[in-house]
Amino acid sequence: MYGDGTRCVHGGETEPASGEPFMPGPVFAAPYHLGGSDRLGDSDFYGRSGNPTWRALETAIGDLDGGQCLLLPSGMAAIGTLLRAVLHAGDVLVLPTDGYYATREFVRIELSELHLEVREVPTAGPFPDGVFDGARLVLLETPSNPGLDVCDIAALAERAHAAGALVAVDNTTATPLGQRPLELGADAVLASDTKALCGHSDLLLGHVSVRDEDLARRLVRVRTLSGAIPAPFETWLAHRSMATLDLRLARQAENAAALAEALSGHRAVSGVRWPGMPSDPAHEVAGRQMRRWGGVLRFELRDAEAVRRLVSRSRLVSGATSFGGVHSTVDRRAQWGDPVPEGFVRFSAGCEDTEDLVADVLAALD
Repeated sequence: MYGDGTRCVHGGETEPASGEPFMPGPVFAAPYHLGGSDRLGDSDFYGRSGNPTWRALETAIGDLDGGQCLLLPSGMAAIGTLLRAVLHAGDVLVLPTDGYYATREFVRIELSELHLEVREVPTAGPFPDGVFDGARLVLLETPSNPGLDVCDIAALAERAHAAGALVAVDNTTATPLGQRPLELGADAVLASDTKALCGHSDLLLGHVSVRDEDLARRLVRVRTLSGAIPAPFETWLAHRSMATLDLRLARQAENAAALAEALSGHRAVSGVRWPGMPSDPAHEVAGRQMRRWGGVLRFELRDAEAVRRLVSRSRLVSGATSFGGVHSTVDRRAQWGDPVPEGFVRFSAGCEDTEDLVADVLAALD
């Protein structure tokens, strides 16, 4: 198998042909020519059901995930499509208490008609005996967003499967290069590709990857009938952006490591967490299952005003509620309703020169 960088550059590409571009442009179509009076075989016939531009990127992402990828227009569309495809009225769903808040809101509001039994457990556990009993789906998020706690995917998948439950992992923070949950026993892996995979803060996209053919067909059916489809131009841009994923992640992780070290001893900062630090509580478990470290770290300042001053005094860091882009950003998570202190910061390290970024952040804090 080729390495990460090679697969990012060449994933989903077509056979080279003289005079053709390295990457064909996006296919724009609502209906396609049927070639006669009836649909022929598996050819495309209507844009909501299929598009060759989707399939190219799905091939590339599926190769990184180690499964069959289904592309969707956002990370929440990926979560919603998976939950709609798997859950039935009265099912038991296990969720992280500290995962992405919109997932819990979606379950509470949009799936209320299913009358689900929802059991919430912190990502770092402990997962008590019997928590998976009768469950239909266990949704993990590791490292968690925004707390960066980690759970043991392989051990929890084994327990959940023994209880008859499916396991899905939100892999947004880790990325397909940082972690491969399907190889660790998960039945599905999903991500908001708006973040690191697209990586330039200008696209919304998401995906779900699975290995089970029946589950893949159900996901396709839900996508088709709900109309939760990605636009071809955005898909094409995402595929183009993915070529530099390996390079971007390497610089982001380098910057996150340097920032975590510099901030750990700073008088104005507390609670620095980054799974790549040997001293981090999640480091041991993360080291067993993550293939590389990411560019997201967290820490706490005194209050909301201290976070505001950090952003206003910095010349390189912007305030934004996303992560994984080439620009370094700060997000004060309490403003969105996450149960964290007012000065809690999720910091997304970008691709700036490491020395410049660290100097800028320290100067803004001082």
